[in-house]
Amino acid sequence: MPELPEVESIKLTLAEKILGEKIVGIEIYWPPAAESALDGDFSELVVDSVIVDIGRRGKYLLIDLDKGLTMIIHFRMTGRLIYYSQKQPPDKHTHIVFYLENGEMHYSDIRKFGRVQLVPTKDIHKVASLSKLGPEPLDESFAFDKLGKQLSFKKKCIKASLLDQTVIAGLGNIYADEALFRAGILPERVTGSLKASEVILLYNSICEILNEGIEARGTSFRDYRDADGNKGSFQDRLMVYGRGGQECKICGQALERKKVAGRTTVFCTQCQK
Repeated sequence: MPELPEVESIKLTLAEKILGEKIVGIEIYWPPAAESALDGDFSELVVDSVIVDIGRRGKYLLIDLDKGLTMIIHFRMTGRLIYYSQKQPPDKHTHIVFYLENGEMHYSDIRKFGRVQLVPTKDIHKVASLSKLGPEPLDESFAFDKLGKQLSFKKKCIKASLLDQTVIAGLGNIYADEALFRAGILPERVTGSLKASEVILLYNSICEILNEGIEARGTSFRDYRDADGNKGSFQDRLMVYGRGGQECKICGQALERKKVAGRTTVFCTQCQK
């Protein structure tokens, strides 16, 4: 599932291509993929709109239109949004094609969990998927003290808290495991047991890992691609995620793998305390 760095990478690669472009046509091949919170046909509401901004909230991509509408892209497990400069035939997993004045965007999703949701821009804060999201970890206003405050309300393990989108927006299994390893904190530690110094370490680790993920254009194992159709390269830098049973790159001990907070979690009992 695309996490914050992957969605940010999609945003960055799309922004240089679609800002100011008019949507001149649309083809919907699988209607459930296109949801609208407004009266009227999704296609009719979107066609002839100009793309005026593109943003991100947590793991969601936001495309603002000049009609006062916003498309919220929910990628879920296998969603993709690829830009083509020239006409491209849709593949069997393409659900929506947006035809632009210059080029086209294809939204595809093998597992069909993702959605493109159309809402009034002024009401975006009321949308269920966005309204309960916690702070953005890379915003200037988000500091270690705010992270500590967010965690102080939780009485569960730190891995579960980091995956809780009401605590912090955009973190998923990959970057939570990597941030905890860099901070030297075991994922099963009870959140309330963290010292102030450990919260600072964790805050710094989260910011560093996410920025490095964005710099590498995300992590690609199977499905994720940026808007140019390219894989990310952060998988080459992973210290623990997906490496259960292999040697720790720091101490050489075999990495542990177990279910924590319902998710497969990899960690080092020597490097993490």
